[in-house]
Amino acid sequence: MNRQPWHIAVLIPARNEEQLLPRCLESIAAAIALLPSEVTADIVIAVDRSSDRTLEIARRMIHGRGVVITTQSGIVGRARGLAARTALGRYRGALSRCWLANTDADSSVPADWMTDHLTLASENIDAIAGTVDVDSFEEHSGVVAERFRSSYVVRPDGSHSHVHGANLGVRADAYLRAGGWKSIATAEDHDLWNRLEKTGANRISISRLQVLTSGRRVGRAPHGFADTLAAHNEVAT
Repeated sequence: MNRQPWHIAVLIPARNEEQLLPRCLESIAAAIALLPSEVTADIVIAVDRSSDRTLEIARRMIHGRGVVITTQSGIVGRARGLAARTALGRYRGALSRCWLANTDADSSVPADWMTDHLTLASENIDAIAGTVDVDSFEEHSGVVAERFRSSYVVRPDGSHSHVHGANLGVRADAYLRAGGWKSIATAEDHDLWNRLEKTGANRISISRLQVLTSGRRVGRAPHGFADTLAAHNEVAT
């Protein structure tokens, strides 16, 4: 049995997120604080083509817990891939004991997020797809919250078909076998999830692993979650 302690690398792409990045990083710090003492953690923030104070805030808040990198790609898949390569370059242990926990700068993770991911990873799970909930629907018409939640289907056993880069974990060796994040501007999360299946990865979708994400009407990635949410306004009218 492999007794090497787990290492968890938290990967966060951020583009013009000065408003919400502090909330994200505060939640990550709280989750790290609950990890067992033998587990090591690293945060990699990929600031991608930002024109606001995102880079400044990221550097100020990282507090020696990780690293901030920059890119001008404007492609979320490339930013995620760069963050993953950076994290793996900073890690010196067995890839089978390194967990890549992906979230977004506009999201907030619960305090038990990392411990829950590692509990499942210790049960020989290679990849995890969690769910999201929305922090506020104030930019939308009054019935969008109900429309969203009624269409966001979770099966009775807690499994689901949703895949979000804001809440996706994968063991490093399985990640590399699948070819990692591809340099695509949208649906990069579904693309990786599907390739993990093709390589035989032991995947699980589980609704109780939930993060809170922005209910903004206009998102950073084309055809992403914000567009999906905004479409409910058209249904509602």
